[in-house]
Amino acid sequence: MSALKNDLLLRALRGETTERVPVWMMRQAGRYLPDYIKLREKYSFFERCMNPELATEITVMPVHQVGVDAAIIFSDILVVPQAMGMEVQLIEKIGPVLPDPVKGAADLQKLCVPDVKDTLNYVFEALALTKKTLDGAVPLIGFAGAPWTLLCYMVQGKGSKTFDAAKAFCYQQPEVAHQLLQMITDTTIAYLKEQVKAGADCLQLFDSWGGLLSPQDFENFSLQYMRQIVAALKDVCPVTVFAKGAWFALEEMAATGANCLGVDWAIQPARARQFAGNNVTLQGNFDPAKLLAPIPEIKKSVKEMLTGFGKHRYIANLGHGILPNVPVDHARAFIDTVKEF
Repeated sequence: MSALKNDLLLRALRGETTERVPVWMMRQAGRYLPDYIKLREKYSFFERCMNPELATEITVMPVHQVGVDAAIIFSDILVVPQAMGMEVQLIEKIGPVLPDPVKGAADLQKLCVPDVKDTLNYVFEALALTKKTLDGAVPLIGFAGAPWTLLCYMVQGKGSKTFDAAKAFCYQQPEVAHQLLQMITDTTIAYLKEQVKAGADCLQLFDSWGGLLSPQDFENFSLQYMRQIVAALKDVCPVTVFAKGAWFALEEMAATGANCLGVDWAIQPARARQFAGNNVTLQGNFDPAKLLAPIPEIKKSVKEMLTGFGKHRYIANLGHGILPNVPVDHARAFIDTVKEF
């Protein structure tokens, strides 16, 4: 393995001093890049995920095309439910569809905690090939969806703004919900450990729907399971936890021992730091939609964000994934402004 030529991200995750703030973007490998769109027209989503050569090509694109300080493996959080025995379809412009969702205890019999080396081997192959292809240019990030977010899709059967069926399931059948959450947790721990063995330098846990829960329910149905995952991995490599909308739990998430917390754009930098404390790195929190503003406005807003967070224990990023209609030169303006600051 080549020594890392740019280790800014890893140093920021460990709380070390960096010459400048490292920067990358969630969902940077994909839908806004013209070269990705060409591949999308030729191959289905899971063909792109399950072919290590394609996944590698897509993962390294933003490193060369927009100059980010890290690569994140091209995959999807829903490969875990798929590996556990669920059918998952990803339909362009519609999103995920799980045609046979979990409705009760009987449905758990159809699922398993799989041998991830078998069911998710294509992800590990993609990580190993990407690591080789990057040749030490930047660190490689592995990731998984948090158990609560995966339960949302597994019970709702599709995307939703409210996931009311998933919440009702947790309130009406709490024992079954916790059984499912534990199965997802056990699978995710095994999956992330193998990602590190395959070449991931650090990991991110995405709880995209954590903010739909009250603070009490967030502890009960989300955080206690993320805590298990962080505990199992924090001594293996740096771990970032990103629970969109769950700013109210920054203090509790910092207490998990995670190296870094992702924050969305709905909280001011100073307040995020106040809640999280000084012993954890913060990552975020530019509104992805703001990348559609004129470039001078993007640069001005990025500088305000950087001033707000300060240079120490901070990684510049978006507050959620990049939107498909963002022009590449706008994404590049975001990255360049951070680098020049």
